[in-house]
Amino acid sequence: FRLEGLSLYADFVLLGLFSGSHFPWLLFSLILLVFVISIASNTTMILLIRADPRLHTPMYFLLSQLSLMDILYISTIVPKMLLDQATSQRAISFAGCTAQHFLYLTLAGAEFFLLGLMSYDRYVAICHPLRYPVLMSRKVCLLIVVAAWLGGSADGFLLTPVTMQFPFCASRAINHFFCEVPALLKLSCRDTSAYETAMYVCCILMLLIPFSVISASYTRILIAVYRMSEAEGRRKAVATCSSHMVVVSLFYGAAMYTYVLPHSYHTPEQDKAVSAFYTILTPMLNPLIYSLRNKDVTGALQRALGKCLASRKVTAF
Repeated sequence: FRLEGLSLYADFVLLGLFSGSHFPWLLFSLILLVFVISIASNTTMILLIRADPRLHTPMYFLLSQLSLMDILYISTIVPKMLLDQATSQRAISFAGCTAQHFLYLTLAGAEFFLLGLMSYDRYVAICHPLRYPVLMSRKVCLLIVVAAWLGGSADGFLLTPVTMQFPFCASRAINHFFCEVPALLKLSCRDTSAYETAMYVCCILMLLIPFSVISASYTRILIAVYRMSEAEGRRKAVATCSSHMVVVSLFYGAAMYTYVLPHSYHTPEQDKAVSAFYTILTPMLNPLIYSLRNKDVTGALQRALGKCLASRKVTAF
């Protein structure tokens, strides 16, 4: 993959996730299945929240936005990866790599901020239930969503131009399955240490700000739950928050490993495995975690399936 005399804007080559696998087509089938389940489950979540009046609450509105982000997030990476494996064409243009890089950073950043702000919703619901309709009005919900998207977009607009302006004058082979920042910077023939330090600080802030909101919210929630006299109230509060905490732990944990842990502590193979976890598996797990642990969502799904079966019976007769 050492290519001489390349233009600054020549195509890259994605080595992919399957290169080191002994069973590439089995892995291909599994990832295709995960992709289909992710798209189907997140789409179902959005449609259920939109169709069922009982789910027209701030929490489910924010969940529908999370599902939308997950659909776009996984669609930015997985279709290209599967197409490369199916056609054995691993090239990606400079413009395509730039677009993928920007969309990935924007959507990942937006999800970071949204997950952080969703903890505020849980804090208000448990600690200030009587003021919940006021503190989580439609206007506040829209502001939360806009803030999440703007925060993610700022990340994409700031980091993408700087990353892609480095000269990639040696190998164009990216040892990854998509155009992720650390893998791209390894191809640069210029010293990137200053930029990597700045990016490290930026990532710390992007993780620290939402994580601070989450920590503050859940500290207050735990105090409120501890003071509850009714066991049923405690159980409901814990059940309401546990799904969100599981999703936060999965997403933030993988991101901290990739962007906060020093590079000397992980290998390219480990990087690809962790990236696969939070770009492929997490978008599938999010709706499953929220639906399986949520009676409102399962109830809405049962009602929707009941209506479909009833309409089919009427049509049959």
